[in-house]
Amino acid sequence: MSNFQKEVQTKLTKGLLDLIVLQLLDSQPMHGYQIITKIRKSFGVYFGPSTIYPLLSSLEKKGHVESRWNMESERPRKVYELTSKGKNVLDFTENSLNLICQKIGNDKTTRFEISAITNSENSISYSKKTTLAHAKMNK
Repeated sequence: MSNFQKEVQTKLTKGLLDLIVLQLLDSQPMHGYQIITKIRKSFGVYFGPSTIYPLLSSLEKKGHVESRWNMESERPRKVYELTSKGKNVLDFTENSLNLICQKIGNDKTTRFEISAITNSENSISYSKKTTLAHAKMNK
């Protein structure tokens, strides 16, 4: 995988991290370290405890997940579980994301418009640089 592909995959994973965590918890309750390792194995991206635990706390405050302490293992672990509210959010978000992906994949006009916007932004950026360079030379 090229650096560019890795960068895009990391950005997408980061942007969808709450959805990914909810989806993982939909399959089974997990503790934080399990979530971290599942994400790394599934997406090839590492998000450490300083990213995952605040996200879990935020999801818990919103009522999307709930936690309980599992004292039966060799060391106590806080296990997170998807709530019905979290399941509703997950379903809605997945449907919305699927709709967006279908729009992007099926609508060649959208792809052209995105390309045109990107090209015009590059032109604007180039124009600004050129204007600034000319202004500096004329001083």
